[in-house]
Amino acid sequence: MTTTPHTPSTTPTPVAPRLTPRLDAIGLVVADMAASLAFYRALGVPVPADADTAPHAEASLPGGLRILWDTEETVRSYDPGWTRPEAGGRVGLAFLCGSPAEVDATYDALVAAGHRGHLKPWDAVWGQRYAVVLDPDGCEVSLFAGAA
Repeated sequence: MTTTPHTPSTTPTPVAPRLTPRLDAIGLVVADMAASLAFYRALGVPVPADADTAPHAEASLPGGLRILWDTEETVRSYDPGWTRPEAGGRVGLAFLCGSPAEVDATYDALVAAGHRGHLKPWDAVWGQRYAVVLDPDGCEVSLFAGAA
């Protein structure tokens, strides 16, 4: 029996292009879906009107980034050991306002609607008008605009 020696192929093996992960969505776990969605609607996030009683909701923002909301029950359905965080402050969302006056007006409107103010509007040393409110689950939401 004769055998032919194996010679390496001169044709390169195709390599799939390396995909670079890109940030596509920010997920929030919420205790009260309707309360959370009302807060973000007040900031102009286009949340579907029928999402208040859903276990999961999402909205697409200009540029394609999405915000996702899941109830605590939904998260526990696939992660039974999940527990509500004791303290916030690790992740925050920041909303660009059109002017320093809009920062003040948006902050005042959210607080007047019953949301918790965290840091009243101030002129930050980095050159922006800045304020922080808390969403219904205690997540920090910054409001900012360039200085006038």
